[in-house]
Amino acid sequence: MVELRHLRYFCVVAEELNLTRAAKKLFIAQPPLTRQIKQLEEEVGADLFVRVPRGLTLTPAGLFFYQHATQILSKVSVTLEETRRVAQSGKSVFGIGFVPSIFYGQLPSMVRRLRQKTKAEIMLYELKTGEQLEALKSGKIDIGFGRIHIKDDEIEQTTLFQEPMLVALPKGHPLANKPISIFDLAKLPFILYPAGQSPTFADICLELFVKNGLSVRVNQQVNDIQTALGLVASEMGFALVPEQVKRINRDDVEFVELEDKSLTCPVICSQRKEAHNDIMLSAINILNELVTNRTTGKYP
Repeated sequence: MVELRHLRYFCVVAEELNLTRAAKKLFIAQPPLTRQIKQLEEEVGADLFVRVPRGLTLTPAGLFFYQHATQILSKVSVTLEETRRVAQSGKSVFGIGFVPSIFYGQLPSMVRRLRQKTKAEIMLYELKTGEQLEALKSGKIDIGFGRIHIKDDEIEQTTLFQEPMLVALPKGHPLANKPISIFDLAKLPFILYPAGQSPTFADICLELFVKNGLSVRVNQQVNDIQTALGLVASEMGFALVPEQVKRINRDDVEFVELEDKSLTCPVICSQRKEAHNDIMLSAINILNELVTNRTTGKYP
């Protein structure tokens, strides 16, 4: 039978790719660790490692096993942490992941109403869409809100609505007095966010230019929207932002509409493909109402 200790030992060996270093990290002797890995391979029925001159390397089966073993261990860790939290507070825990630009819309209203209706302890995590999918699979969050479609057999993604894009310009910019064409924007330096591995909201922004046969000069690439707006205010360039961001009160930045109203970005909800509990059902009901408010121009 495969036990959690086997998974922990295996993951450390897979990360170190050296039995001596792994044994030292696990505070056990190397021979018992070698026996544990051998037992695991026998239980799995496949070789997980191949010996090479300077240590070990993962077989294709080993790589597959490592990817799933890390998810299992992460889920166990999250479950233990949330169990302790439930024991201490007496409340169920409901995790929500979000990208920053979503938070300036109706997410705070959803959290407030969900807490009132369910008495659950709501945990909020700022995560990129790809990170949300991993957090959903590990059990760290129960629902996520992002802007990127990523195919995953374990996750269901739904586009809630398409949100208009706005241009963030420094206060008093000559182009800030009327809707701007994307062709005029292509002549200006671009503040792109977030930085990091694709896919991100930055890819959506760049695609708006590419599909029109335009190239842009990226002046800065930053991790968060507040830094991007700070650079805009410093006259370092412009930024493209979702409409919800205009709710940020800054007196040194102007949010200007684009001429082409079809230039939008999606708001996407991600969930695990599983039966919904009472808290999730309440969250979905509240979410549906808020989305209707948003798409019909009403706000709570």
